[in-house]
Amino acid sequence: MSGVSEISERSKENGLQIKPWEDRALDLLFQLNSPEMMEHLGGPESKEQILKRHKRYLEIGSKGCMFSIILYPEEEAVGSVGYWRTVWNDETVYEIGWSVLPSYQGKGIASRAVKAVIAKVKAERKYKYIHAFPSINNPASNAICRKLDFNLISECEFEYPPGSFMRCNNWRLELQHQARTE
Repeated sequence: MSGVSEISERSKENGLQIKPWEDRALDLLFQLNSPEMMEHLGGPESKEQILKRHKRYLEIGSKGCMFSIILYPEEEAVGSVGYWRTVWNDETVYEIGWSVLPSYQGKGIASRAVKAVIAKVKAERKYKYIHAFPSINNPASNAICRKLDFNLISECEFEYPPGSFMRCNNWRLELQHQARTE
């Protein structure tokens, strides 16, 4: 993962670091699985679902990267952020998602972490766009998209978790004017 460590180090200056997902981040995943945190994502997952998610995060490989958000100087894990390859409207794009523990929300942590991930993705010069699909009922995540200059494309129906559909906003950020072909 070229560029990840440079971004992580630079981000420390902003009071946080995005750190590639590790086995010990499992506890963070369980903390992020509270009813309050999963309100806009179909509700809390079972222990089995969390363990499967953790495994997917560890094995994401060339499809993207998941990160723990580490707050400094405390060196405390306060959330997650990541991106992954997906197909949207017959086009291969990246999708991005994030989550910050309730006691750390409203402090700009998610915005700074998402911004750091976008910088990494732009450096890859792989896809033209990255999309975010926050629930239409999640004002905080929609505000982050607006703040980071994503363009609101439309409302859409989005399947998440698998088998369940929700109304989302389709936010899109142009990563580069000319995408490299795979």
